[in-house]
Amino acid sequence: MQQRKLSRLGGWMLAVALAIAAPATRSATDDAAQIRQIMTDQQSAWNRGDIDAFMRPYKDAPDTTFIGSKIRKGYRPILENYRKNYASKEQMGVLSYSDIDVRLLPCADGQAAYAMVTGRFHLDRSAHGSAAKDDGVYSLLWERTPAGWKIVLDHSS
Repeated sequence: MQQRKLSRLGGWMLAVALAIAAPATRSATDDAAQIRQIMTDQQSAWNRGDIDAFMRPYKDAPDTTFIGSKIRKGYRPILENYRKNYASKEQMGVLSYSDIDVRLLPCADGQAAYAMVTGRFHLDRSAHGSAAKDDGVYSLLWERTPAGWKIVLDHSS
């Protein structure tokens, strides 16, 4: 009888644990899917030649950082650098991302406030401006904000 009660109690505890863990798992999957979709939309914007739409996933803040050949801080300086280095559709070419890995970084409450995304990029283009690199790797730090997931740090090389 005692063993039966313990068995039922263990079953209830397992059910409660699964009920608690399931929403967190679903949330992590949803968060990763949201970030992947934002990147797909960003890639489409680039391929249309729309730098402003490409930049929408970046947090519009003075501490947003881009690390490439130089370190740039601030949404506006990053945007202006893109406009300068990719002044035409031919210089922008066609962007593709590959090997995308989204890793959510949970806080103490188990919810992800940040995500690290790594991968590769490739530009297929017929002209080069001052940005001559067509292939490389990137790491992006994303922050969950009231406006959704936003890039706060981009290291592309």
